[in-house]
Amino acid sequence: MSNTKKIALMSTLVLLLAVTAVFNFVLAGNRTTDVDAEGAQSVNFFTSHRAERSSTRSEEFVQLDGIISAYAADTQEYAEAVAEKQKMVALMEEELVLETMIRSLGFSDAVVIIGSDSDNVNIFINSNELTAETALKIYSIFEDEKDIREGNVVIMPIYAES
Repeated sequence: MSNTKKIALMSTLVLLLAVTAVFNFVLAGNRTTDVDAEGAQSVNFFTSHRAERSSTRSEEFVQLDGIISAYAADTQEYAEAVAEKQKMVALMEEELVLETMIRSLGFSDAVVIIGSDSDNVNIFINSNELTAETALKIYSIFEDEKDIREGNVVIMPIYAES
């Protein structure tokens, strides 16, 4: 076989390899995009929200700890920082308990957000729809556990495949 034929054969093989790589990249990219469009965003809603909430609260705790360590125990700033930290811990515990109680109703996941300066409560459940019966069950949990008015509770279904 002559050098010209070898070069032509190698060039053809390299070209085919490059075309295969491009098709693989394009087809794999389309498949990933389709999955994202159909539900990966909602699948990650619960975990991403918890991660974001945890990160934000950690930053707030660091700031409060800085205030607590910077001021003497008998100052107003110290007392306010300690009170705010205790309030945040209480809200975290309430949210955790309520999320667990909602999951006990049969939902695979739930996120509860309790307003720190208001009586508002936002509830996100892993469900493709919200029926009146489901909303009533969830509301009764909040009525028993927390003294809230009906208008302050928002329940939103977010379907996320498990």
